[in-house]
Amino acid sequence: MSRIGKRPISIPNKVTVSIDGQAVAVKGPKGELSRVLPSEVEVVQEGETILVKRRDDSRIARQRHGLSRTLVANMVEGVSQGFQRRLEIIGVGYRAQVQGKNLILNVGYSNPVQIEPPDGIQMAVENNTNVIVTGIDKEIVGNTAARIRAVRPPEPYKGKGIRYAGEVVKRKAGKAGKK
Repeated sequence: MSRIGKRPISIPNKVTVSIDGQAVAVKGPKGELSRVLPSEVEVVQEGETILVKRRDDSRIARQRHGLSRTLVANMVEGVSQGFQRRLEIIGVGYRAQVQGKNLILNVGYSNPVQIEPPDGIQMAVENNTNVIVTGIDKEIVGNTAARIRAVRPPEPYKGKGIRYAGEVVKRKAGKAGKK
C-alpha cells in the first residue's frame, strides 16, 4: 500500500472541506480551492481528518493513490497557510521591481521583461534582487516561479541569472582552466 496515500490529512481549525463524489472543495482563511480527483480513488472525511482510499488494487489506482492524497493535503495547507517560493537574482546590474501587479525584470536584455502574475498570485521584491511569489495553489506558485527563472536561468561560468533561493549552481572552469 502507498506509504503516502494511507496517511490521514488533519483538518486545521477554520478550514472546511466538502466532498461531493470525486469533487473536493476546501475553504479556509486564505481562500477557496476545488479539484476533481480521479475515479480510482475515493475521499472520506472522518471527523477532523480526511482519508484517501483506493477503490481497487489496479496499477492505475495504486499510482494515483499517493498523488490524490498529496493534492488534497496541498489544498488544505494552501487555504490555511499558503505557499511561498523565493528567487534570487545574481548579476551586476540585474534587478527586479513590482509595478502594479506586474513584475519588471532587468536582467541583461536590451528591454526589461514584464511578467504578469496569474489570478491568486502575489509577487513582492526585497532589496531589488529577491523575488517572492506567494499564493494558495502550490502548482500555480511553482509554475509562476519557474516562468520567472526561465527568463534568465543561472549560467555555469559566472553564476549570473535567476535562481531559486538555496539552489546550488555547479560552476565550470572557463577556457583558461582547461590546462
